[in-house]
Amino acid sequence: MSRCLILCVLSLGLWGCGASPAPQFFGAARYDITLEGIAFTVFVSADRAEVIRRGYLRREERDRVPPLMERAAEQASGCKVAGPLGGWARSPSLPGDTGEGRYQLDCG
Repeated sequence: MSRCLILCVLSLGLWGCGASPAPQFFGAARYDITLEGIAFTVFVSADRAEVIRRGYLRREERDRVPPLMERAAEQASGCKVAGPLGGWARSPSLPGDTGEGRYQLDCG
C-alpha cells in the first residue's frame, strides 16, 4: 500500500470524528446539541464544560453565538455557567471566539 494511500485513509478516518475535546476534557461526557440552527458539541466533566461550534458561519452570523454556547453548556450539564474557565484548563482562544469556549459551571 502506498504511503499516499495510507495517509488518505487516515485523514478520512480523522475527518469522520468531528469535534474532539481538548486534552483537559479527555474522558468527558459528550453531547451534540443544536440551538437556533447552529450545531454544538459539548464536553462536560464535573463542574466544567467545553463547547465547540460545528459548521461554517459568516462573520455577520457570529454575534449570536456566544450566548448560544453558554446555553448549550447549561443544557448539556444541567448546571448554570458561572463564567469562563480559568487556570490550567482555560481556553487558549481569544475572548469572543465563536468556535470554542470553556466554562466554569455552578452545579450547586
